[in-house]
Amino acid sequence: MESIQYQGEKLPNSTGVLVLGILSIVFSLCCGGILGAILAVIALFMAKSATNIYQAAPERYTGYSNVKTGKVLAIIGLILNLIFIIFVVYLYMTIGYGELLEMQEELLRDLESV
Repeated sequence: MESIQYQGEKLPNSTGVLVLGILSIVFSLCCGGILGAILAVIALFMAKSATNIYQAAPERYTGYSNVKTGKVLAIIGLILNLIFIIFVVYLYMTIGYGELLEMQEELLRDLESV
């Protein structure tokens, strides 16, 4: 007779932490700044909550690897977003808004001529 092994229930928010961690990196690369940082912070709070739940009864839950991976991705995404925000603030403080607009218009003209 074959034995039935109890798999455990899925850890709450484990997939959500992973998805938000991935999205924080994606938004840092394509959109930059605030939205990716917000997603990373949400993922980190969800990861902390899921970690506390898992540590209370580790034999009861599965999916903790998703939480760990999502947490690492969220930290990377947060760092990338903060670097981008600091870079943008630096540009505004050194170059100025008007000069940035002129540079953008020149770039658009160059792209239209191609």
